Amino acid sequence: MSHPLLILEDERLLAAELARHFGRQDWDTRTAATLAEARDILTGEAFEPLVILADMSLPDGNALDLLEQVRAQGVPGEWIFLTGDGGVTDSVRALRLGAYDFLEKPCPLDRLAVVLGGAKRAALAQQRLHQDARNQRRKYSPASYLGSSSVTVQTRALIERLAEVPFSALILGGETGTGKGLVARILHHGGPRANGPMVEVNCAALPRELLESELFGHEAGAFTGAKGRHRGYLEQAHQGTLFLDEIGEMDLDLQAKLLAVLEDRQVRRLGGEKLIPVDLQLITASNRDLAEQVRTGEFRSDLYHRLSVFRLDLPPLRERLDDLPDLVPALVAQNNARSGRQVREIPEAVYARMRAYAWPGNVRELGNVVERAVLFATGTVFPIDWMQLGQGVVEPTPGEMSGEMAGSGPAADGDRLIIPLNGTMALDDMDRYIIQTALARSHNNVTAAARMLGTTRETLRYRVRKYGLKAG
Repeated sequence: MSHPLLILEDERLLAAELARHFGRQDWDTRTAATLAEARDILTGEAFEPLVILADMSLPDGNALDLLEQVRAQGVPGEWIFLTGDGGVTDSVRALRLGAYDFLEKPCPLDRLAVVLGGAKRAALAQQRLHQDARNQRRKYSPASYLGSSSVTVQTRALIERLAEVPFSALILGGETGTGKGLVARILHHGGPRANGPMVEVNCAALPRELLESELFGHEAGAFTGAKGRHRGYLEQAHQGTLFLDEIGEMDLDLQAKLLAVLEDRQVRRLGGEKLIPVDLQLITASNRDLAEQVRTGEFRSDLYHRLSVFRLDLPPLRERLDDLPDLVPALVAQNNARSGRQVREIPEAVYARMRAYAWPGNVRELGNVVERAVLFATGTVFPIDWMQLGQGVVEPTPGEMSGEMAGSGPAADGDRLIIPLNGTMALDDMDRYIIQTALARSHNNVTAAARMLGTTRETLRYRVRKYGLKAG
């Protein structure tokens, strides 16, 4: 496969020789003798050079001026400059503008070939990054927040408007499973920071010490086990978006440190002395009422007001049941692609049963129901028998705890738990039953239950809240 190469050189014989030499290799070469000619090629659509090999001084100006112009227009490509009389000022400016290399004439062809090869690899990597960004923008456009109900149309309009605004902070509210993660990705990939990184963190899934290290980073030797330097999530999200899910679970002292970073736009790694500039937009989410947490002293009021520059509350599925004809076929198609099934027909009885259900787990629960039904489908019709709405969540009783549960439901047998794999329980229901059983055996002591399950206290508390369980 040949790669496009533009040679910008006013010495006709040298330009022809370079074009001939690299044309014999894997390059599709074009030449230009002036800045005007090169500008027409670079801003046109017929030829998009991967690499531009340019003489610095041309009859109608300095090639660095052209680089600066096309960079401002977002024209891709790696630039290599050749010069016979360039000084330090030109070389510094070239590198500041993002030139790949700056070489003196005459440059041996074998040396030039090596530099062109490196520039090609760098340009191809940039192409892949830009293509990935374009794919993400298509995948996470505002239209991906599906639905045609009035509440969804209003919410989608707010999402579209927010994606156009260069906000510094935003809070996403709503019950668990309403799509806060999806909306955060839409706001990033549809916003002005789409070309920057997006870093997602679940604050409830990490214990306090680990969250501090992961969020702020650390230097080697900052604590036991810190063998090397680590860039924290705040640094990794520089010039992009940091999404902190379940921020209401963050400890108060970490909230204070986060507020300081947001105010000063600088972060100091654990064990470090240097302040590192960070420029990011922060999206936070919580299924708890942060304002109520402020009133009870569980969340810092100053951080809450700093985060709530904008606030968007996502509606629960029970308030947007008219969206089911949009959501269900999309979820069916998605699971067909994953599992190789061919479900195409969704009977009205399926929708009727869905409309009669309260959907405590919202769209996430709907996705689980559709996945289960598609996996167990034997034909093209959506199997209503495998929906099992509201089934599979069983409160353990003393009899059940001693293994007396009859039938094919979950049961405890000594130190073993028996979980049916015949489709009668969803994955979340299994998880809920396991946690419920551990809590019952530990007399609702979360620390003891976490030790029993081999997990952290913070992770278990998150799941206890997720499933609405009671714990001490």
